[in-house]
Amino acid sequence: MPVLRSAAAIADPPRRPYHDDPSIVGFFRDLVEPFGSTVDEQRLREGANVSHRDLVDQLVTAVGIDGPADLVVVTHALPDVHPFTAVASHLNMLLGGAAQSFCVSEQGLAAPFTALRIIAAYQRAGRARRAVLAVLEQTTLPTAHPLVDTRDLTDSGALLVLGDAGGPDGEGGPALSGVESFASPEDTAARLSELAAADPAGTLLVLGPGVQEDAVDAAGARISRTGETSYCTSVWLELARHWQDWCRDTATVVLGDVDPLTKEGQLAVFRSPSAPGGAG
Repeated sequence: MPVLRSAAAIADPPRRPYHDDPSIVGFFRDLVEPFGSTVDEQRLREGANVSHRDLVDQLVTAVGIDGPADLVVVTHALPDVHPFTAVASHLNMLLGGAAQSFCVSEQGLAAPFTALRIIAAYQRAGRARRAVLAVLEQTTLPTAHPLVDTRDLTDSGALLVLGDAGGPDGEGGPALSGVESFASPEDTAARLSELAAADPAGTLLVLGPGVQEDAVDAAGARISRTGETSYCTSVWLELARHWQDWCRDTATVVLGDVDPLTKEGQLAVFRSPSAPGGAG
């Protein structure tokens, strides 16, 4: 059972200068032109140009992030502006270079939720006492994107260190108790309402921008809404910023969001044994 031990968040970091590399532009053209799209190099020149590597390099400097890891998983919904960097391998190197590392992508905002399932499976098999999950979002793209262009997304990232509940690194933090996926916003809202009703006083619902304001019956449970300026990082930024406070006074934290493109819902449930009522 993965237990959150430390976390870091970054949002809207300083812009970076455009990296004028014809091989990158050529790669993007080869990638999109067979499907009828065109590359607009001006978008790259005017963008923030904060790469996934830039985000990782800043996140690992936070207190509690450094140290050896057994497993490193990088996730993202939007592609990197510098596509030739193996960011999972780079993050692994920054953490000592001894971990298995890979990336989960092409799943929209479901990618971090899938990664949690993978980490839990590694820990059940005894293959990852300390796992690091990175959720990254950069917004400089060579082609139009419905979310980047209409929702004013900003660059952001979250890094979670997850210990094994069976060892000393897994004591004391909120533990992942489940990850669920849903085919529709209605099914997602119904499950969120059900979880809230089970323990209204001890439950916090952390809802991403894809969950409609009036869709969930909180039944008296607290609700924390994320901002509109992130896609896949939304609920993870909030978890990284507030998990220690939540751990002290909230028995159950539910992270939920709905992908605005696929309409599929995702949620993850963390339980804090140290919080009032957490033992139940």
